[in-house]
Amino acid sequence: MTCDLILELFRLQKVKKLRKVFAREEKRRKELPLELKQKVAYDIVGRLHDLGDNSSSIQQREALESWRVETLKHTKSASIQNSSNLGLSNEEARMLKRTLEFNWHALLEDIGLWIPVEVPHTEHDDKPQNEPEEEEIIAGPPLDPQCNAELHADYGGAAVKWGLTHHKGSAADCCQACLDQAKNAKPGEMKCNIWVYCPSEFGCYSPDKYEHKHQECWLKQDDRPKLNFKDKYTESYRDSHPRAPVVVSWMSGVTSA
Repeated sequence: MTCDLILELFRLQKVKKLRKVFAREEKRRKELPLELKQKVAYDIVGRLHDLGDNSSSIQQREALESWRVETLKHTKSASIQNSSNLGLSNEEARMLKRTLEFNWHALLEDIGLWIPVEVPHTEHDDKPQNEPEEEEIIAGPPLDPQCNAELHADYGGAAVKWGLTHHKGSAADCCQACLDQAKNAKPGEMKCNIWVYCPSEFGCYSPDKYEHKHQECWLKQDDRPKLNFKDKYTESYRDSHPRAPVVVSWMSGVTSA
């Protein structure tokens, strides 16, 4: 008999033994009564509920492991009925002990409990140091220097002209509309000094109830212009406003006319 054949027979014997072990454990897993699984599920859910709504998946996993260790300790004691919230009989305690020791993850799967792994997110900037930023191309004619255009910027202010019904073909046209309105405003009328334009074909985000579309041009006035949003919406803002994208799509400017 060759060495290769001996090794193959040895491997097959090992596989056969492992299959028997897995089959035995699977049988024990299925033998855990449904009523006992329900007791376990209710007790675990209660423990997780005590953590509160803002608990992380790491805290939830730690609470689960703590519950497993505590319950396993109780199942090994003689006073199971007095020391556990589950109120188990000796036979149920024996079965649960076996499951907690050897089939814990299978039990969680059976009761439908799954906690995602929390993966820390780190943004990597692979761009070489001192490399200049790529200039974004603005569609349409060049903007007048008076426009002071800012990409990915959304200024507030009182509406002189609502953009929902005021569309312009380019950011330059939008800014020009602001300059023209200020120049031709009648006495007592607000004079535009802020223009806000949506250059994105997919529309632009705003926390109001309206759907803001491509080429919207808002004319605004504010003696002390303030930015609503700049560059990116913060992670905390996006958590409380699920519709918000990462990047601010609007472009705008405060005129120096």
